[in-house]
Amino acid sequence: MTVTVERAPQADTVRRLLAGGFVSAAVLAVLVASAFTAQEAVPGIAIPGPLVEYGLPVLRVLLDLAAVAVVGLSLLPKLLGFDDPERTEPVMRRARPMAVAFAWAWAVLALVVIVFQTAELNPGLIPTPGMIVEYVNSVGAGQGMLFSAACALSYAGIGLLAVRFGEKVPAELRIVIAFFGLLPIPVTGHAVSSVWHDPIMISMELHVMGAAAWTGGLVVITLLVARDRELLARVLPGFSKMATLALIVVGLSGVVNGLATMLLTPGVELPGALLTGEYGPLLVAKAACVALLVPLAAHIRFRLLSRIAERQATTVIAWATAEITVMGVAYGVAVALTTASLS
Repeated sequence: MTVTVERAPQADTVRRLLAGGFVSAAVLAVLVASAFTAQEAVPGIAIPGPLVEYGLPVLRVLLDLAAVAVVGLSLLPKLLGFDDPERTEPVMRRARPMAVAFAWAWAVLALVVIVFQTAELNPGLIPTPGMIVEYVNSVGAGQGMLFSAACALSYAGIGLLAVRFGEKVPAELRIVIAFFGLLPIPVTGHAVSSVWHDPIMISMELHVMGAAAWTGGLVVITLLVARDRELLARVLPGFSKMATLALIVVGLSGVVNGLATMLLTPGVELPGALLTGEYGPLLVAKAACVALLVPLAAHIRFRLLSRIAERQATTVIAWATAEITVMGVAYGVAVALTTASLS
């Protein structure tokens, strides 16, 4: 017996609007935030041109979104379960090639980011292979991006095996590689020289992984599962619990990371620094995004989940789209925050 899920005529349009809104929100937010943190020209000191100044953060946020998609698609088989392959396998047959495509995008974007990072450190010069190699050898951010690209390429290879052999390729392996590729990303942010460096870095890793699991899971469920009421009723309760934990981790770690970074930076005084300079206002903007996500996520969990469990029609896609759009803004602000001046 084969289960066929009938898709509404407007389903593809809704998916395109959701994905487009997520990416557009992130790109627009990072451009606005980058304009806020743009360097002022100083006579005698070369600064990166607009292509690098605005292109690098856009590439970074696109890289983040590709990684988020890979994480969400990796988590999908665990969320769907393995006890009803006739219903879940059609979804996974679409998800596996998508994961490979996003993994390739992740790898390519990470390598291009390295080139732009090299150009950022050498304003006015076109990066040569020698300059890029020197940058990677001497700068932790370059090494982190290269490692992230390697993880993405490894995922793409294993993902191709999953496309061919299905869930005989363990979902856990894909999940581990996807999360491993996220680990170097916080290296590109602000470094804190103190005994608290390692705890702060661990907190940043948790922040990045929690955000990716929450955002990626919600995006994938909304795009691939939400129109099948039976599957949605199975998937959403488990995801809702995971998302709640992720929200707590993301919220607490974000506050700890931001405030600790400011407190441990000489010359920065709280609470005044939250409203002055570059870093403080962006930190407040990101915190506001997370705060806005709370009622959106709570509405889905406490108002819609019971109706979804009874296989009733709901507005969950609309609410999830609003949540995902705010997540996109948060990702855009987060990228700008990594390079914002603390003073």
